[in-house]
Amino acid sequence: MILQRTLKQAIRATGVGLHSGERVKLTLLPAPPDTGIVFRRTDLPEPVDVKAQPSLVNDTRLSSTLVTDTGVRVGTIEHLMSALAGFGIDNLIVEVTAAEIPIMDGSAAPFVYLLQSVGVVEQHKKKRFIRVKEAVSVADDRGVWVRLDPHDGFKVTLSIDFNHPAFNLAPQTVEVDFAHHSYIDEISRARTFGFMHEVEYMRSHGLGRGGSLDNAIVIDDEYVLNPEGLRFPDEFVRHKILDAIGDLYIVGHPLIAAFSGHKSGHAMNNKLLRKLLETPDAWEFASFDDPLDAPSSFHQLPRVE
Repeated sequence: MILQRTLKQAIRATGVGLHSGERVKLTLLPAPPDTGIVFRRTDLPEPVDVKAQPSLVNDTRLSSTLVTDTGVRVGTIEHLMSALAGFGIDNLIVEVTAAEIPIMDGSAAPFVYLLQSVGVVEQHKKKRFIRVKEAVSVADDRGVWVRLDPHDGFKVTLSIDFNHPAFNLAPQTVEVDFAHHSYIDEISRARTFGFMHEVEYMRSHGLGRGGSLDNAIVIDDEYVLNPEGLRFPDEFVRHKILDAIGDLYIVGHPLIAAFSGHKSGHAMNNKLLRKLLETPDAWEFASFDDPLDAPSSFHQLPRVE
């Protein structure tokens, strides 16, 4: 049977918040079955737990931020959530000493390293998947759209559209079928990116204060400014796939579906999840007594200890 997963033991890291610029301590702790992914703000007078769920994504300015009805925030969760999806981790307590997960190098690779360092263990409870049965989509009048379709596995197809020399050097559409491709190799190292002209705007709105060439790809009017260049020729769209995987995992279960989108971002990804959950006929829970009955996409998850 396919079982739920958590970490073998706790692990800690320190980094900087991309938007706050604050030093942040992060601790990942194993959690019991059916806990889900829970963020714990330990810097508050009394620690507050915030469970990852679509209804709490109430700020999507340049990241996915959980906001409770009492105003407790946990921001920039998408890269960590993406890594957790890549490892099939169902249950985890994420202790954090600020209102934001540290940005690390701007990709999910540092979180992958943390997970690999301590290892993953199976728990004696069935993993529950969400199987999409009918297509669900969301679009706006700017030509932005996202969609979930039935698919026997997990596949992501995304396109971006930037009229800029740095983007025109490689395809702006990428499809990754996880029956055949590795999350760790193909997606996890792709970094977030931004334009120089956006920096002043972001900082005037209290965002991007911790951003640098160490944790983002920075682009001027013509070129990528990072001395090392890009990790992939199409790193920009690969990072959008990384983000989408993290945003979708906020639903709390792996999706058996094909996700596609054009110019999608955190807000549209969250709207799609909410619409899915509001359409009961479009999905169902699924679990597998025999691992071989599961779609082959989920045979590619990193091995457990």
